[in-house]
Amino acid sequence: MLLVIDVGNTNTVFAAHDGEGFVQRWRLRTEGRRTSDEYFVWLNQLMSHAGIGRKNIDGIVIASVAPQTLFNLRRLATDYFDTEPMIVGAPGVDLGVEVRTDRPAEVGADRVVNALAAFQTYGPNLIVVDFGTATTFDIIDHDGAYAGGVIAPGVRTSAEALYQAASKLPRIDIEKPERVVGTDTVPAMQSGLFWGYVGLIEGICRRISVEMDRKMTVIATGGLSPLFNEGAEVIEHVDDDLTLRGLVEIYRRNAGH
Repeated sequence: MLLVIDVGNTNTVFAAHDGEGFVQRWRLRTEGRRTSDEYFVWLNQLMSHAGIGRKNIDGIVIASVAPQTLFNLRRLATDYFDTEPMIVGAPGVDLGVEVRTDRPAEVGADRVVNALAAFQTYGPNLIVVDFGTATTFDIIDHDGAYAGGVIAPGVRTSAEALYQAASKLPRIDIEKPERVVGTDTVPAMQSGLFWGYVGLIEGICRRISVEMDRKMTVIATGGLSPLFNEGAEVIEHVDDDLTLRGLVEIYRRNAGH
């Protein structure tokens, strides 16, 4: 069984893959100072609850946009699962994606992984919109290469910034409001965030299509993707497992499985 670890800026996802599909997923807040022992105590309890023993894990693959987490995640793999983890972006690890940017090494691991999984699933000419700490737009070219992208503030990041900067505005949940025009503070803020980001998504995706001079299929992933799928007409597919599937494929390519 393969343990897949996707470290984002805000949360880290652990998922167990049995060779055919994901049998369990667990989520933990990303914390750079968390030790390998702390990871194991938390993960071992959840695995035991799911009927998965640590001896069932015979491979681990990790993608991280938080480099400070890698040392202790590697210790977790070697000390508790007796396996050397495969690290996305490490020397010698074939990602299966050509990165056509000015500085390929600076492209986040999650974005390259998304590109691989998206191309395999949906074919060429794609825009992957990932709703995370940042809202990212990644372009997959006609031949599957990563052709660049757009980075905007994440929805929750924007909501928190609004709360922090304006003393009279409350902290709110991200929801689709009943009406565009709010008649109170909270629905007015929710409208600005929801419909504002719908406009951002649709506007950027359409401009990318014009610039690429072709029809681009839009894939949404990340926690808020189902919500914004309700408003953004350009979104054609919602795929929550995109990054995890990409990590499984990278492991298979490099481990010969």
